[in-house]
Parts: sequence; C-alpha cells; structure tokens
Amino acid sequence: MGSEHLDFVVLDFETANANLSSICQVGIAGFGDRKLLSCFETLIDPEDYFDCINIAIHGITEKMVAGSPRWPDVYPSVASLLSGRIVVSHTPFDRVALQRVCEKYEAQEIRCIWLDSARVVRRTWDCFARSGYGLSNLASHFGIEYRAHNALEDARCAGQIVVHAMEQSGLGLQEWLKRVNLPIHAAHMLSAYEPNADGPLFGEVLVFTGSLTITRHEAAAIAAEAGCKIDVGVTKHTTILVVGDEDVTRLAGYEKSSKHRKAEGLILKGQRIRILTETDFKKIIANREPTGATLGGFPAKQPRPPAAPRA
Repeated sequence: MGSEHLDFVVLDFETANANLSSICQVGIAGFGDRKLLSCFETLIDPEDYFDCINIAIHGITEKMVAGSPRWPDVYPSVASLLSGRIVVSHTPFDRVALQRVCEKYEAQEIRCIWLDSARVVRRTWDCFARSGYGLSNLASHFGIEYRAHNALEDARCAGQIVVHAMEQSGLGLQEWLKRVNLPIHAAHMLSAYEPNADGPLFGEVLVFTGSLTITRHEAAAIAAEAGCKIDVGVTKHTTILVVGDEDVTRLAGYEKSSKHRKAEGLILKGQRIRILTETDFKKIIANREPTGATLGGFPAKQPRPPAAPRA
C-alpha cells in the first residue's frame, strides 16, 4: 500500500447486521500530500447472519462473502495500515466497530490517533454545522464522484472531504486534532482579541493559515499585542496573511490553502495584502522588543511602564 508516505488513512466498514462486530467489508484509503495514494479493500466473512435491511443498504449478501477471509485473517493487514497513524472515520461508528470486532476475536487493540471527519466538516462550513454532513450530501455538494455504502468508496470520499476542509480552513492535521474537541464556532473566538493600540502593527488586519508551531490562539494573542486585529478569513479588509512554514513548501497551484489563493486574488485586484511566512512574522514581532523574553518563538507580553508621577 506504500504506507510509509501517508499523512492519514481513512477507515470504513460495512456490517452484516445491527451488531457492529458483524463486519462484512473493510475499506482503507491512504492520503499523503493531500492526495489519494493507496487503497485496501476486501470482503470479510462475518461468521454471522445477514439482515435484509443491511443487504438493502450495501448489497452484500452471505453468498457474496462465501470463501472470503475472516477477521483474524484480515487483522494483520489492517493493523499494519492503522497502527500509530492518524485514522479518519466519518462519525464514530467505524471506530466502535473496530473495537467490537477485535473484542469478538480477542485480538489486540489497534492503537492509532482518531479524527472524526464529520466533526471536521461541522467546524469548517457553517451550512453543515447542524445537519447535512452525511457523505452522500457532501459528495454532491463538492462534486466528488462517489458510490455510497461501499467501504472503500466511503473511505475515499471522507478523505477527500478532509482535504477540502484543510484547504478551506488553512488548518493542518495536528491543528484539526485539537480543533475537533472545541465548540463548533470556536474559530470565531480568534476575532475577540483586542488589538493593542500602542503596538507597532496597530491598524493591520491579520489572518493565519496553515500549520503553525504554536496554537492559533497563542499566535492570535501575541499578534493582537503587537496591534493586529485578528480575523478568521481573508476579506477586503485583510492586510497581512501569515502562512505556516510547513505550507510554504507546497506553493504550486492549488496546494495553497483557499485563504492563500483568495489573498493572491485580492492582491491582483489591487488590495494591499502582505503575505508572510510564520518565521518572518516571528522576526517582525521579535524586533519590536529586542530585549524581551520569548514564548514559543514569539516575545512574551511585556509590562507597560508605569505612568510618570504628577508634578
């Protein structure tokens, strides 16, 4: 599967009946550099009955899985693909299914880092925050070719949607692992930082995109102390876009985030926006207080001098 170059894998199961351990198909899609790189798919004999409702959903029958491997036969391949990786599942059901089938066959738990793509979607697009975040609806919305209720198709679709969300939000995988545990509208909290009117960058409207070496909230607090107003998206008011150093290595065409591309489009229309790498932004901030202490590479907030005594 060429798994050594994968950034994340997506797991999906189909089951024979209402019991989540009755897995009759597994699909795993591997993504690297925001592209689908590899696929793994197989039917599985669940050693269980097939409910007519489940057959109506995915079309897999007991006859179709006759002679297919059992879970103990598939387990080593699945474990090698998932162990120690970021594993995406769309909603928690496949994660629980993996736990249940391992319990059923007394197989060792597969340890990995889970990321729920449904939670990613709900925090990226307001229109899907409360409903409409099923794979079929998302595939239709984003123009993704997709055949529902096939394990590999579901995995591939969920992975492509995660890539869309990364490009739209400007957040990398490590940031999304934190972001999914915050309230849906937590990103808008960034705009609550009050800019320091005495800061050297007062009047600038700054947006972050890509993977930073510190959290967005830490970076926003420090930038606000330097005088910047922090915004969550690129608009006609944006004057600075700070791009994570990691993302600067992917500057060709649509490897740039949607924020980055939008900023470039506005620049071409005459808007004054300065695009900076995180490293260059750190140096600009650091130059305001050469003797200041640092926090995560940024100067820590310095106490303001006391007011001069009145005569």
